[in-house]
Amino acid sequence: MLHHVSVGVTDVARAAKFYDAVLGTLGYKRVMEFLPYALAYGEDHPEFWIQLPHDQKPMSIGNGVHLGFTARTKNQVIKFHAAALAHGGSNNGEPGPRPDYGPDYYGAFVYDLDGNKIEATLHAAPKVKAQAAKKSAKKTSKKVARKPTKKAAKKRRRK
Repeated sequence: MLHHVSVGVTDVARAAKFYDAVLGTLGYKRVMEFLPYALAYGEDHPEFWIQLPHDQKPMSIGNGVHLGFTARTKNQVIKFHAAALAHGGSNNGEPGPRPDYGPDYYGAFVYDLDGNKIEATLHAAPKVKAQAAKKSAKKTSKKVARKPTKKAAKKRRRK
C-alpha cells in the first residue's frame, strides 16, 4: 500500500548517525541523500526518509503516529532497541512478545532523538505453519528431481 514515509527531524546529520546505527541492525541502509536537507533508507530504494520540514519551520512530531520497521529475527529486534538507546533514543517498550497484537508478534518500541516513535517488529510464522511449509517444499523438490516416466516421455514425443 505505502510507497514511502518520512519524518521530520531538527538536524539531518545528527539524525543520520542515529538511524544509520538503528536501521542497520535490521539490514537497511542509506540509499539516497539530499544533504543537508534529507536522506532515505531502504534495502535497495528509498522507503523511509528523514528530513527537515519543507516549510522551513521547526519540526514537530505527529501525535499518535508511529512507524514500524520489519525485522527478520528476534535478535534484530533486540539489537534495534539496544542501538537506539546507545545512540540517544529513549525506551518506549522493551523487546518482547506482544500477545495483544497477535500470537506471533514480537517487537520493541523507542523514540528517536526528535521524539518520533519507531518500532522494530517480527511477525514470526507459527511453528505449525512453518513446518507444513517445509514439508510441502520437500515434496515439491522431490517431484522436480524425479526422472520422467516412460508414459510422460511418450506424450512429449507425440506433440
